[in-house]
Amino acid sequence: MAPERERGGRAVSERGSVGIAVAGAVLIGALTALQARINGSLGAEVGDGIVAAAISFSSGLVILIALSLIVPEGRRGFGRLVAGIRSRSVPPWMLLGGLAGAFTVASQGLTVATIGVALFTVGFVAGQTTGGLVLDRVGFGPAGVVPVTVRRVVGAVLAIAGVVVCLSGDALGGVPLWMLIVPAVAGAGVAWQQGTNGRLRVRVESPLTATLVNFIGGTVVLVIAALVHVGVVGAPRAIPTAPWLYVGGAVGVVYIFLSAVVVRRTGVLLLGLGSVVGLLSTSVLLDALWPAPAAPSTPVALLAAVVAIAGVVVAAVPWRRRRRT
Repeated sequence: MAPERERGGRAVSERGSVGIAVAGAVLIGALTALQARINGSLGAEVGDGIVAAAISFSSGLVILIALSLIVPEGRRGFGRLVAGIRSRSVPPWMLLGGLAGAFTVASQGLTVATIGVALFTVGFVAGQTTGGLVLDRVGFGPAGVVPVTVRRVVGAVLAIAGVVVCLSGDALGGVPLWMLIVPAVAGAGVAWQQGTNGRLRVRVESPLTATLVNFIGGTVVLVIAALVHVGVVGAPRAIPTAPWLYVGGAVGVVYIFLSAVVVRRTGVLLLGLGSVVGLLSTSVLLDALWPAPAAPSTPVALLAAVVAIAGVVVAAVPWRRRRRT
C-alpha cells in the first residue's frame, strides 16, 4: 500500500505542477495582449511602429541589465552563457530567439491601433498553435519529443476554431490582408522563440539570462531597423509623454521570463494553447473597454475566447480510462 500511496502522491504533485504551469501560460497570454495594446498605442502616438518597437525593447533591455547585475543568479547565468559560447556548448542559433520577439513587437506597433487586440490575436493564435504542434512533434522544445496525441490535436483544432469565430464578424471590411498575415508569422515565430528560450535556459541554468539574451538580440535588430526607417521616411511626428506608453518593455520582460520557466513543464504546444486563453480573454476585455476601429464586436470575441478555452481544457486535462475490475 505504501508504494501505491507514494506513486499516487507523486501523480497528484505532478498534476498540480502542470496545472500551475498552465496557469502561468494563461498569464503569459494575458501579458502579451496587454503589451500588444501598449505598443500599438505607442506606435499610433509616435506615428512609426518600428520606432515604437525599438523604444519598447530598449526599455526592457535596460531593466534586464540592471536585474542581471543585481541578482546573483543573473551574474552566474551570464558567466555560464559566456563560457558556453566560448566552449560552443551554447550554439549560435540559441542566441537568436530575440529576433522573433523583435518581429512580434514591431507587428504590434504596426497593426494593433487599427485592428484591435482581438483581431491581432486572430492571426497570432493561428501561427502560434500550428507552430507549437509542429515543434513539439519534432522535439524542438526542452521537453523533447511531445507526442501529438488525439487530445492535443483536438485542442489545437478548437483553438483555431476560436480564430475562425473571430473572423466571422463584420470587422474585417477594409482591413488590409497583411495586417492578419504579419501577426500569424509573429505567432509562429513566438512558438519557436519559446522552445529556443527553454533550451537556452537549460544550458545556462537561468531564465533571467535567457530573457536577457532575447532582449539584447531584439534591441540590436530593432534599433538598426528604426535608424534605417527614420533615415528613409524621416523622424517621428511626436514623442508622447504619457508614462504608461513606455511600460511595454517591462511587460515583455515578465512574460518572456515566464515562458522560459513554464515551457519545460508544458511543452511548446500546451504553452501556446494556454497563452491563447490569456490572449483572447484579455483581448476581449481590452477591446470592450478600449475599442479599435476594426475590432470585432464583444459577443463575437467572447465566443471565440470560450471556444479557445475549451481547446486548452481538452489538451491539458488527461482523459481517464475506466479500469476493468
